Amino acid sequence: MKRSTISLSVLALSLLTAPALAASGTVLRNDKLYVQPSATSAAAGSVAKGASVNVLSKQGGWLRVSAGKTTGWIRLLSVRVGEGGVGGTGLGDVVGAATTKSDPSRVVAVAGLRGLNDEELKQAKFNAEELGRLDALGVSGAQAKSFAAQAGLAAVSVPALPQPASQQQSSWEPN
Repeated sequence: MKRSTISLSVLALSLLTAPALAASGTVLRNDKLYVQPSATSAAAGSVAKGASVNVLSKQGGWLRVSAGKTTGWIRLLSVRVGEGGVGGTGLGDVVGAATTKSDPSRVVAVAGLRGLNDEELKQAKFNAEELGRLDALGVSGAQAKSFAAQAGLAAVSVPALPQPASQQQSSWEPN
């Protein structure tokens, strides 16, 4: 009895952890492999469109992959993993959901930040100089109208949406 319980436990554990260990994928376009998950990192190598890779881990918008004898980081959207996410729960399903074409009748909203990880966001500080540089790029309303007129654009008045009949709680609340 003890032996069968241990065997079943080992089998269950291996089945649960197997999808998280590695998944195979295909490179969707010629791309570089980076030493770190950042486009400013040094290149570790490159992969050609159609090359097979093994996905080792995911961090933000990056995948750590091995391609032949080279291991490095590649952009998430440069790799299609597994079958493209058809109802499973492995890494391939998460990545596949972001890399496959979807049904155009379905509405999908995606939000995120590119190039920043959680630690960089936690260390963010106010920078008056950068804010000044950003303000310098602004234009006045008159300048914007002039630019639009040069491009042949015209202002259009759009009526406001009607107020909702009731103030029911939306099912689309932020997480």
